[in-house]
Formats: sequence, structure tokens, C-alpha cells
Amino acid sequence: MKSVYFALFLIGFPLLSFGQFSAQGTVVDENQQPLPGVEVYIEELHIGSTTDLDGNYVLKNIPKGVHKLNFSFIGYSTYNTTITVLTEDIEIDVSMEPSIFHMDEVIVSAPFSKLQSENVMKIESRTLTSLQKQGAPTLAQSLTRIPGVSEVSTGNGIGKPVIRGLSGNRVLVYTQGVRLENQQYGQEHGLGLNDSGIESVEVIKGPASLLYGSDALGGVLYINPEKFAFQNKTEANVSQTFFSNTLGSNTSVGVKTSNDQFKLLLRGGYNTHSDYEIPDGDRVTNTRYREVDFKAGLGLNLDNFVTELRYNYNKSDIGIPEEIGEQSSSKNLLLPYQDLTTHILSLHNHFFLNRSKFEVNLGYINNIRKEFEDEHGHGHDEHEEEGHDDEEHDDEEHDEEHEDHENEEDHDPSEAALFMDLKTFTYDVRYHVPSSDRFETIAGVQGMWQSNENFGEEILIPDAITNDIGLLVNSSFEINNNNTLQGGLRFDHRSIDTEAYEIEHHEHEEHEDEMDTDHEEEEEEIVEAIDRNFSNMTFSLGYKTMLFQRVSTRINFATGFRAPNLAELGSYGVHHGTNRFEIGNPNLESERNFQTDISLEYGNKHIEVYVNGFYNDLNNYIYLNPTGEEMDEAPVYEYVQNDARLYGSEFGVHLHPHPLDWLHLESDFEMVIGELDEGGYLPLIPANKWSNTLRGEFKGWQSFNELYLSVTLDSFFDQNRVSDFETETPGYNLLNFGLGGKLSFENWSLGLRMSLNNALNETYISHLSRLKSEGIPNPGRNFTFGLNFNI
Repeated sequence: MKSVYFALFLIGFPLLSFGQFSAQGTVVDENQQPLPGVEVYIEELHIGSTTDLDGNYVLKNIPKGVHKLNFSFIGYSTYNTTITVLTEDIEIDVSMEPSIFHMDEVIVSAPFSKLQSENVMKIESRTLTSLQKQGAPTLAQSLTRIPGVSEVSTGNGIGKPVIRGLSGNRVLVYTQGVRLENQQYGQEHGLGLNDSGIESVEVIKGPASLLYGSDALGGVLYINPEKFAFQNKTEANVSQTFFSNTLGSNTSVGVKTSNDQFKLLLRGGYNTHSDYEIPDGDRVTNTRYREVDFKAGLGLNLDNFVTELRYNYNKSDIGIPEEIGEQSSSKNLLLPYQDLTTHILSLHNHFFLNRSKFEVNLGYINNIRKEFEDEHGHGHDEHEEEGHDDEEHDDEEHDEEHEDHENEEDHDPSEAALFMDLKTFTYDVRYHVPSSDRFETIAGVQGMWQSNENFGEEILIPDAITNDIGLLVNSSFEINNNNTLQGGLRFDHRSIDTEAYEIEHHEHEEHEDEMDTDHEEEEEEIVEAIDRNFSNMTFSLGYKTMLFQRVSTRINFATGFRAPNLAELGSYGVHHGTNRFEIGNPNLESERNFQTDISLEYGNKHIEVYVNGFYNDLNNYIYLNPTGEEMDEAPVYEYVQNDARLYGSEFGVHLHPHPLDWLHLESDFEMVIGELDEGGYLPLIPANKWSNTLRGEFKGWQSFNELYLSVTLDSFFDQNRVSDFETETPGYNLLNFGLGGKLSFENWSLGLRMSLNNALNETYISHLSRLKSEGIPNPGRNFTFGLNFNI
């Protein structure tokens, strides 16, 4: 696959000549004084610069075409404008207005590269810098600071994003501009991404099938990679973070350089943690994990062609916890554990045809998932299961067994109980129709070819081939400065072909006659091959207006769909990661939904208020249901379907009392309710949450600047709306502190950040923790200290 991309690159390179156009100008403030340090950027070209001391900027080597030019600076409203470069260089002078709230961001996940304030859809955006201030050990945990986003977790190392009560295959993850495929159907299959080399994260809450096809029924998590260096710049960065609770360390080292045509970026990361500590001082056995991450990027700008090639290698070894057993601060894994290797290769091409353009985006993802178990098929050795307080273990025997566990980390692939090799090729071709000042249209085709193969002792899902193809058209019409209409249609078709496979399982029989003994009978069963096709039409219609003078209003109607995944169709056997015997249903139909979403925002120089409400009607909702039986010493769960609905809201206020420009008070509340139409509640619905933050931001003095100090109280309410096989979860409160700043000099800077999470060492269990059934609490107090050195 790499050779295919390289061949395409070589074919295109000699056909094109270098561009000759530039954009330049001056940026001033509201008093017409030069504004130095303003970031000037064209997102799709990866061309950027900053204004000098006189407010001047120059962008070189801009290809012919229509582009969005973005000006951003802390403390000022972001300015976004459209430039047309056809026959000569252009000059754009800009006057920026002060803004007391956060900078407006260009949204990459939306189709027309607009600022969030201009978008018809409400999309949340957070930079990596702001996420790192939360002190979370993983990217999945840090995302929970975004209203409407939660996490299903298995310890610290395994976390899956939840958007408004939906997760797994109902939430699509995009990274490097391509969809991430890593067996995401499993609750114990984590996000699988490291925060090293990430620029920002965008969250679409609600159906996005129009833009992204099947699996975007619940929303999209869109992860933007690190930007290239600005033109004719070379930068290096070293980041180091320490975590007290897990004795953890997260290291990232990167370098990037650019000239007028070429761009190069390299970054490596290493993340390692011991078992996390609960408030009573015990550690949760085998929640340890380690991660190696490498990212590379290469960009090229020519006369009418821009290409971007990126590669990501991620190797993660993650313990699967089951108990509070052996007490150790070791970082060597115990059994059972996951061994995950992911390769992500993406190639993005833009062909500019004066006032129109083509996008050709290709992706290749290879996810290799191995799970290693002990001789019992799960868990730790029997003597460990007797409890962590047993002091009668023989030390010599324990040391030998611990050494055996450490040696097991280098298993031959043939010894893995579960070994799945998932290969995915994606393509996305879009044509941007020549646009006017107010009307834009995109037509395109997207698709995916996917192969899943099993090489382990166990088969969780069958060998299969999946093919996707989707046709779409999407338009945006700006009626006037305050009214914008956006909508589109899409047709998708998915085919799934699996291979039959054989499975052995044991049935336990009991005999009433005292002379007879209980015994197990071994049975072999053939799981039949599946050949299914799924088709669906989806649409989206949105309208943005100013309802009153300062109330920005968004109303969106959208449909989505999701074809059943391989686990739901073809599972048959024990999944030791969940300790369930799971039985798929080959007759399942596609999930379909219709969501209404309303968003209201009000803002002035003192206060900002928002209210989001949604109602999501789900047809053929697929979920696991317990049968009350046992097979292979595990409870049996079957995949079933029922109609369901989810509804809820997020609302908040951001107070910034003038003239106390340094003071910020933020309060956010989020709630979601999931119900089955036939009665009862949906599983894994997050508890209602109320978050309050008091933050001070200070300009600092001399070389010490960008200072901040924050205190946050997160209140989680009782979760009493639970499914039939869940238990209620009591509420709890978490107190968090943050402190940081930046030392800036002529050629280098040093960022410092500290955070204290769960400062009062509260004992609690999240409703979305998969360790809840074992009564295992979430982590106790954690102090985080981070350094970020830039030259």
C-alpha cells in the first residue's frame, strides 16, 4: 500500500510547476496600531506565518484558486476571509477587534472551512494545549471536559468516547483526515490514539452520516494533527509530564521544518504508567500500561496542487484489570493484557482549478490486536484472587511467578488467545463546485474496503470482507450576513461477507443422583457464513440565524444510519475481556435515527450563555441482552434490537465581568436520558453532570506570561435510570486545581503546568466504569506536573 501512495506521488510531481503567487498585508488593532504575533494561516494549504513588529506578514507560493485566509490572536476576535488568487499577488490589510472570550477556530470537520461562529452545525473544538491543562493521563479522559462527551473506561489505559449517550461503532473517530478502524465495537477496546502530535480535537454531537457515512450515527470525534512549521521556519519541541497517582510519565519530542514548497514533521512519544491508586492507598492490579508513538508528515505545495502525506505508528501494551490483587508499582504487565499495533497512513491531495477544486484523500489503517490470557483463560493466578490482604504467600514462589508473567510479554503471535489483523483502505473524492460569494456546493464519493483475519486460538468475530460506498452532495447558502441555510443528501451501500468457522464450547451438566458427578460436555458448533447488504439514504438540513439582536440560533434536522458490525452479526463465544459468552444475530437490520438539535447562544463583553437541546429517535437500536443462561462458565448475552430514544441538553454560562479582564467564571450542565420504546432504559448512559470553574488569566510580567490559575468543582448526580443488567450509581463531587504559565525569550520558550485532580481524594465509582461491577473505585488524588520546551 505504501508503494501505491509513493507511485501516485511520483506520477503527480513532474506534471506540475512551482507556484508564483503570494499574499501580504498589515494587521492592526482597533486603534490602528500594528499588531505583532498574529497567526496568519490557510488551513487547506498548510501555509502560515506570523506578523512582525510592524504588523506585516507575507505568505508565499499560494496556488491559483479560492482559499480561506484566517487571522487569529489571543485577546482578539478571529478574522476569516475568502481570497481569490488567479493572475497576480494580492494584498489584504486587516483590523482586528478585541474579544474577551476564547479565540474562534476554523472548523476542519465541517465541509466549508468556516469559523465556528459561522457554522450552521454546532461543533465543539478544543486545542491540545487546553486539554493538557486538565491533567488527564490519556486523550480519552481529557475529552470528558467537553460538555456532552463522556468516557466508558476500564482503568486508565482503556477509554472510549461517549457522545450524548452513544459510543462504540455509533461514534466515528477521524485522525489525520481518515476514519480510524481499530475494532472499536468492543467496550474494552480503547480509543487507541496518543495525544503526542495532535493540534486540536473537534466534536460533532449528533448524526453526521451525511458527511461521513455509516457509524457516524451518534457523532464524530475529529482529531486534527499537529500543524507544519510556518514558511521558512524550523522548530523543535520537548514535552514531559509526570503523574503522581500512577507514577506515570508522558514524553514527546518533535522537530519540524518548512520552506516555501516543502514541509517535514517528525515526532515521537513514550507513555508509561503503573497501576492506579484508589483513595484507601491500594492499587488496582494490572491497570498499568505503556505506549510508544511515532508520527511523521511530509507536505508539498505546487502551482495548482497541494499534497500532504502523514504516517502514525502506535504500539500499546495495556493490562486488563479484574481485581484489587497483587500490590506493586511495577510497570511490567501481568496477564491478561492487550498488545495493540496500529499503522495509519494518509495521503491528502488538493487540485486547484481556478475557482473550483478536487480533493482526493486516501487512507490505509492496519490494526493488529492480540490478547494474552493465563492458563485459566482469564484473570491472574488463583492464589492472587484470594485477596490482596493475604500475607501468607511464599515470597520465592511469588517472585518466580511474577518473572514468568513478565516473560509472557514476548509471546509468539501463535500463542495469543486472540489475534485479529484488521486492514482498512479508505477513499474520499470531493469536487468543490465553483462558488459565488454566498453559495457553495460539494459533491463526492466516499468508500472503504476492509479485511478482518483471525490467527489466534480463539475467534471473537469471523474472518470477513466489508465494502462501503457512498455518494453525497452538500450545499451552503448564505442568505445574508445573519441567515445561512445548509443541507444535503447521501446514499450509502455496505456489503459484509464472512467466512464460516468452527468453535468448541463446554456445557456444564448437573446430576441429581448423589452417585453421579457433575461433568462438562465439549461440543463443536459451526458458525455459518454471513452475506448481507445494507443500503440507506440520509439527509441533513440546518439553519443559522440571529433570533434576536445577540442571540445566535442554530436549528438542525439530520438522519443517520449504522450497519450492524461483525461482532453483532457473527459473534459466538466467550469474550474474556468482558467475561461474557456473546451470541450475534445474523438477521439484524441497520440502525436508523432522526435527530432534532437546537442551539442558542448569547454574548456580550460581560457574559456568554448557551443552551443546546436535542431529541434523537433511534430505530432498530442494537444492544446486548442477558439470557440468564451460562456457557463455558460465562453468562450468555445475545444481540437484540428495539426502538429507542435519547434526549437531553447542555447549557452553560461564561461570566467575564468588565473591567476585571482576568476573571472568568464558567458553569456547565449536561444531561442525557436514554429509553427503550418498550420500556426500560438504555445501558451506559452517563450521569447528569454540573461543572463550575473559577479561572484567572493574567498577562504576567517581563518574560513570564500567559499565567492561569483555576479551581473546578465537578458534580456528578445519582444515576438511577439504569438498564435491566446495570445497578444504580450514587453521585459524587470532584475538586480540581490548575496552575501554569510560560517563560518566553527571543528564541525559546518554556511552558509550565500543574494540576491536582480529585484533590479531596474522594472515593467514587463512575457509572461508565467497567470495573463498577467488581466494586472497584476510580483513581484517587493525582498531581500532574508538565513541561513544554520550544525552540
